[in-house]
Amino acid sequence: MSINEKINFISRFTEEVLIPEDLEFLLSKNITLKHYIGFEISGKIHLGTGIACMQKVKDFKDAGVEVNILLADYHTWINDKLGGDLENIKKAAVGYFKEGLSVAYECIGGNPKDLNFILGSDFYHNNDKYWATLIEVAKNTSLARMKRSITIMGRKEGEEVDFAKLLYPAMQVADIFVGGFHFSHAGIDQRKANVIARDAAKQLKISPLTIGKEIIKPIAVHTHLISGLAKPAVWPVPDGAKKEEIQTVMKMSKSKPDTCVFIHDSADEIRRKIKKAFCPEGIVEFNPIIDWTEYLFFPREEKIVISRKSEYGGNLAISGIDELKKIFENKELHPNDLKNFVAEYLIELLKPARERFGKGEPKKMLEEMEALMK
Repeated sequence: MSINEKINFISRFTEEVLIPEDLEFLLSKNITLKHYIGFEISGKIHLGTGIACMQKVKDFKDAGVEVNILLADYHTWINDKLGGDLENIKKAAVGYFKEGLSVAYECIGGNPKDLNFILGSDFYHNNDKYWATLIEVAKNTSLARMKRSITIMGRKEGEEVDFAKLLYPAMQVADIFVGGFHFSHAGIDQRKANVIARDAAKQLKISPLTIGKEIIKPIAVHTHLISGLAKPAVWPVPDGAKKEEIQTVMKMSKSKPDTCVFIHDSADEIRRKIKKAFCPEGIVEFNPIIDWTEYLFFPREEKIVISRKSEYGGNLAISGIDELKKIFENKELHPNDLKNFVAEYLIELLKPARERFGKGEPKKMLEEMEALMK
C-alpha cells in the first residue's frame, strides 16, 4: 500500500485529522506506528462504538498500523459509570466489553487477533513513569483549560464536579505518551483532550513521543458521532444553529436504548427501532437514517441495492453517499424503503454478535452488564 493509499484509509470518513502534514511525515518513516483508542466501560455496546469506531480501527490496521484498545476502567470510575464500583467496572471491561468489541470487529471483516487490549488499571499499576507523566502534563496545562475539557466526559462546561474529574483529561493525555501511541483515535467530542496532547507534546521530558531524536506530536484522528434515531430537540433546526453542537446532542446514547441499536439486538428489535426512527422525506441533514447509511455502510460498500416493489420503481442501485443524498432529496426514494434496507442490512451485519451473545459465557456477560446498568 502506498503512502497516499494509507493516508486515504486513515483519513476517510473522519471529521478531522490533526494534522495532515504530520500524518504524511509519519507514514514516510520506516517504523512501526502505534494507534490507540480508549473506551469507558459505561454500558452495552451500540453501533457507534461497535461498528463505526471499530471500522476506523480496521482502517488503521489495513494501513499497516498496530492497533491498541484501552479498556478505560479508571476513567469509567472517575466518571461515575456503572455505579462507580471499580471492581465491577474491571470485570465488565475484561469480560463483556472486550468480548463485544472483538465480535464487532469480526462483524466488519476484521480478525480479532489484530486487537491489542490494554486494561487501564493494569497499565497504571506500579508504573511510576505514568504518574510522573500525568503530573508533567498537568504542569503544562492550565486549570482553566482542564475545567473546559470536562466536556470530553459528557459533562457541561462550567458544571460543578468533584476534583477527580479534573484529572480525567490529563490522564487521557498521559495515556498517549506513556503508551508511545503515534495516533490518538477518538470521536470529535474528545477533541479538547487531543489538542492538549498536541500542545503539550514538545514540553514533556519524561515520556516524549519521538522518532529517533526528534520529538513529535501525536496525530489526532477525530471521527463522526453516529446519530441516535430520535428527532432533534428543536425541529426544524433554526438557521444559524451550530451544526457541531446539534450533532453532539443527537449522538447515539446507550442511555436512550430505543434510539440506538446494540450490536446484539434481536432482528425484531432492530426492525422495530428502525421503523419508528426519525427520517423526514426529502431531508438529508440531521436525518439519522441517512447518517447511518453514510458512516456505517459506505465505508465498506461501493454500492448498495435497495429492494422495492415494482410499483414503487423496483430495486434501486446506489453508488456512494452523494448519489443517495441526491436521490433522497429529490424524493425518488421513500423513507420506508430506506429504513427497510437499513434494518435488513444491520440484521445481517450483526449476525455474529447476536449469535455470540445468545448463549454460553458471553450471554452471561451480557446479563451481568445489564444488571450493572439498573
